Amino acid sequence: MTDAAAKAPAFVPVSAFDLFKIGIGPSSSHTVGPMIAARQFACLLRSRGLLARVAALVTQLYGSLSATGRGHGTDRAVLLGLEGHRPDTIDPDAIEPVVAAIRQDRRLRLLGTHAVTFDEKEHLLFMRRSLPYHPNGLRFVALDAQGAPLAEADYFSVGGGFVVDAQGLGVRNDEGAQRPPPAALPFAFETGAQLLAQCSAHGKSIAALMMDNETRWRPQPEVRAQLLKVWDTMAGAVRRGCASTGSLPGRMQVRRRAADLFQRLQGDRRDAAPDPLAAWTGSTSTPLPSTRKTRSAGAWSPRPPTARRA
Repeated sequence: MTDAAAKAPAFVPVSAFDLFKIGIGPSSSHTVGPMIAARQFACLLRSRGLLARVAALVTQLYGSLSATGRGHGTDRAVLLGLEGHRPDTIDPDAIEPVVAAIRQDRRLRLLGTHAVTFDEKEHLLFMRRSLPYHPNGLRFVALDAQGAPLAEADYFSVGGGFVVDAQGLGVRNDEGAQRPPPAALPFAFETGAQLLAQCSAHGKSIAALMMDNETRWRPQPEVRAQLLKVWDTMAGAVRRGCASTGSLPGRMQVRRRAADLFQRLQGDRRDAAPDPLAAWTGSTSTPLPSTRKTRSAGAWSPRPPTARRA
């Protein structure tokens, strides 16, 4: 991490869509973040006019990404990101065929256009040790036909799908562009108490105040449309989870439970004598399908990074 990053201000305004990201599971820090970082590096190569000169690309995973990366799908996320896929738009059903084709053909198509050699043992390395700034580190090195480095960059997946580069700048999930410095918010705050004070001083509800802040990034119709998209994705994950049976992918073969619980809940509601605990059972069934879809790499929208997942 550079001196510039160390001197970066502690307070950085955050959009609702920085917190509620649509992505693939099972982890925002180990799956969504690495996928964004990989795509960012491929876009960086394109912006520098280097894409056509790349013959191979080495990815090094550090720290926690190295120790638990395979179980969290970090390796697959990196391959998908390098090929130009975004965690918020990729079809979950396309993930396995895309990754299988890369491994079988031993070829990567950077941003879906430029094919390079890919030998997983040589080009996707689990380093175990950590980079200095954060335990979730990734290093990408692009090589030319003679094996000489063309470009190198470090990224850090710092949690909740947030990614920063070696200068401490946040990485956006669109065309690999750096997030521009946000405009001054009309109602800035750093704590919950300050938020409530702002609402009281200006006679606004929390929702109204946050909408005013959010429209500094995007128009209000776009804010509302994206919020509905997040909700639809969350509801869709619940619906798919309640309809999915069998076992989760992986060696442990964990049985899917949400569908059984949902069916039992529906049956309880038809009973003549209502169960006073039915409402509690229903509330606990809701996170299950979303959690299970997360673990099976379905589309999901993570909770804010400060909240505990079910």
